[in-house]
Amino acid sequence: MINTVLFDVDGVLLSEEHYFDASALTVWEMLISSNYLALAPEQFKTEYTEAEINDIRENVFQNDQVLKFMKSRGLNANWDMIYLSFGHQLIHLLSQIKEDEAAKITQWLTKPINYETLRDIGTVLSQYQVELNFGLFLDEFSHSDATKQELFEYLNVLSKEKLGVETSIFQKGELWSICEHVSQEWYVGDENVLASTGRPSVQTGKKGFLANETTLAPAQDIAALFQHLSSSGITIGIGTGRPDLETIQPFKHLNWLKYFNENRIITADEVSKAEQEITEPKSLSKPHPFTYIMGLKGKETSSIDCLNTPLPIQKGEEVLVVGDSLADLLAARKLGCQFAAVLTGLSGKDARQDFEKHEADYILDSVLDVKTIL
Repeated sequence: MINTVLFDVDGVLLSEEHYFDASALTVWEMLISSNYLALAPEQFKTEYTEAEINDIRENVFQNDQVLKFMKSRGLNANWDMIYLSFGHQLIHLLSQIKEDEAAKITQWLTKPINYETLRDIGTVLSQYQVELNFGLFLDEFSHSDATKQELFEYLNVLSKEKLGVETSIFQKGELWSICEHVSQEWYVGDENVLASTGRPSVQTGKKGFLANETTLAPAQDIAALFQHLSSSGITIGIGTGRPDLETIQPFKHLNWLKYFNENRIITADEVSKAEQEITEPKSLSKPHPFTYIMGLKGKETSSIDCLNTPLPIQKGEEVLVVGDSLADLLAARKLGCQFAAVLTGLSGKDARQDFEKHEADYILDSVLDVKTIL
């Protein structure tokens, strides 16, 4: 019998669409804005129409095929997707000037890339006729079997193949942090970026998407589901890749927070804190099961105790993880619990085949169908 249900948020309870919009705008800004590579600073602005955002997203993510590819390889965090897309495009741009700027490229790619490095690269690129090509991503990454964080390492492989530079800089470091910060500027806006990141905006003037969350079923029906589970004696929790601000604030607005013990709402903030506490640098974001382990045990449990939890857990059949991605499924498998896939994520009903292939315990059209399992 199931006595605990842990929900992912994006693609399950709330729409991911604005996150993907912000992700595309982040890649676009870092390529064209004078704060970064400055390929077309005259085209950059902090407010775009919905149609302009759609055009940018269609271009950057190739009608979302790039996003779907990364999700199919187990990559779930938007920040990772941004980093991978920008990093790949950076290598492509440098490949167009390698004959003339080999020494500088080697210098740039053999130490962590920071703001100053990006601007320096942009200054040199401005002296040449270079072109963006977002369509190359699928062509080149399809040659690799890399999954999850291994996709970062494939950027190092491409650096060697396309630029002749042996490097290990393409990992979760300074450039990843820059991508994260620009993304947060777009998503939470000027009002919340300092609280979200601990750093002020590099580029002000962004309103953010935080106040325009879209639920994936009527908000009152989702609330009724939470009420039903709680009144049935089932413990409910959240395990999300969203930061705390972007989880708690919408839940308050939607009047959902009252159904949860906040001790069991686990966000990217807890994951980041845990990553800083461990001695061996590694990612603890999904598909690593850490998020759901802490959701099961509660925030009062230390990160180390969560990481030392023997897997699979005892009585795993009594725990249900509800998610929309392969990363959620893989995390649930490592945890040894049941998994319900909902078809309201990026790929929609097209994801059914992947979930069937990986033998999800349940495949649901909507999060509301969780009630039918119980």
